Amino acid sequence: MVRRNGTTLRLAALAATALMGATAPALAQGTLRIAMTATDVPTTTGVPNNGFEGVRFMGFTAFDALVNWDLSKADKPADITPGLAESWEQSKSDTKKWTFKLRQGVTFHDGTPFNADAAVWNLDRSFNKDAKQFDPQGSAINRGRPTYIADGGYKKIDDYTIEFTTTRPISYFPYVLTTIFYVSPAAFEKAGSWAEFAKAPIGTGPFIAKNFKPRISIDLDKNPNYWNKARIPKVDKVVLFPMPEANTRLAALRSGQVDWVEVPPPDSIDGLKKAGFTFVSNSYPHVWPWVLNTAKADSPFRDVKVRQAINYCVDRAGLVTLLNGTAEPSVGFFKKTDARFGNPKNAYTFDPAKAKALLAEAGYGPSKPAKGKIMISTSGSGQMLPLPMNEFLQQSMKQCGFDISFEVVEWGTVLVAFRAEPTAPQAAGADALNISLVSSDVSMIVRWFYGDNSTPKGSNWGHWKNPEFDATLLKMETATNQDDFNKAVISMHEMLVDDAPWVWIVHDGNPRAMTTKVEGFVSAQSWFQDLTSVSLKK
Repeated sequence: MVRRNGTTLRLAALAATALMGATAPALAQGTLRIAMTATDVPTTTGVPNNGFEGVRFMGFTAFDALVNWDLSKADKPADITPGLAESWEQSKSDTKKWTFKLRQGVTFHDGTPFNADAAVWNLDRSFNKDAKQFDPQGSAINRGRPTYIADGGYKKIDDYTIEFTTTRPISYFPYVLTTIFYVSPAAFEKAGSWAEFAKAPIGTGPFIAKNFKPRISIDLDKNPNYWNKARIPKVDKVVLFPMPEANTRLAALRSGQVDWVEVPPPDSIDGLKKAGFTFVSNSYPHVWPWVLNTAKADSPFRDVKVRQAINYCVDRAGLVTLLNGTAEPSVGFFKKTDARFGNPKNAYTFDPAKAKALLAEAGYGPSKPAKGKIMISTSGSGQMLPLPMNEFLQQSMKQCGFDISFEVVEWGTVLVAFRAEPTAPQAAGADALNISLVSSDVSMIVRWFYGDNSTPKGSNWGHWKNPEFDATLLKMETATNQDDFNKAVISMHEMLVDDAPWVWIVHDGNPRAMTTKVEGFVSAQSWFQDLTSVSLKK
């Protein structure tokens, strides 16, 4: 059974009640109101926290990266597109060097120009501890998403050209720049600190962030002068509300206090459809796993047989039914239909007998169950419905010989733990961590699984290390033709399935519900979504 932190949930309920009361007054026509799953408004400094939900709502709305995502299509996975950089090229003579040509004519919301000086100033914010604008919190987030930028590895070539130097040849380098956003240096100088800048943040994005109220809401006003004329917002304003409780979001939608909710309760979907609401879902690159701790000395998951056993003890079909079809079974990092999935030796199904046999080989049995404590959250970015989902897994795994308990914390606590070492106090002695993670491109395989990318240096929280995997990964990064690149990726994925550093559980279906007033939304196959295409019926 999941034991909840009563104080945390009471505070969340009080905050939600206050929030809902605050949204009661009618807003002007052209205002889109969205209830997020986050417990707070994502940080507004241009380095959003709250995971990729923060990037979704406070990244690509008010800011731009050098490389953006094309979120205009629903029928295929999103890919990158030029953002504040018009083009980029890897040097043929020195494959650790990349040249980015910046977009001319772009201004920040305060009218100051975006150029190479502004780009380098922003990079110094995260990568130069001696810079006046160095931001420890923002730096931790940006460095936590590996960029592979060498020390001092960026410089101005001319007013609209910058050069990066990477720590090693990185074939997918543009992908890792998609979450570094750019803010106005002049606005920071005027504010004097990041805390003051956060009250009136200035970026280049299609929306302008205003009226920041921590824990309550933030407004995103239309930027009529956005550089990409095709993406000037169709609504006048978006108001974001943090609502971590699924039933609170549902009540706000039904009562007309919001127009759009992230992750409605699965058992409400049929009723919402009958009541005339719109339900939207789509496949996207999202994995909802347990990341296994292979560094903790007494963790059962140090043994590959136990890791395989628990993967044979996931009732994925039952969990998808619990979620009313808003998820897909996961048996690997990529989806089974993905050409990169390959042909691993293990084809995981719900097979308690096979799980018991593997546990027996590892020295476990009826008198000695395999015990594991999992850190889970009450809500959060991409976390779907973690409490009932984990409780379902806990109950179904008993029949295989697993004794699972939980450390239930807020989403922010999970993120702090995920950036620390798995044996650090932040992990609270957990043998695994339930955190939803992105699987959009090859850079994410490197981020989560490369042995030299272990936390706190990188994002390999479980400290899983497989020398053959790492060697294949380096071949992939330096491959000179597409066939060699593809073969390496497939081989890497087969190793991920068979060595099982994670419990592969489900891929999220990205569900959201909205009123029929909301038009023009494209459910991109991405963690991120484009709000500029959305309009409201009058």
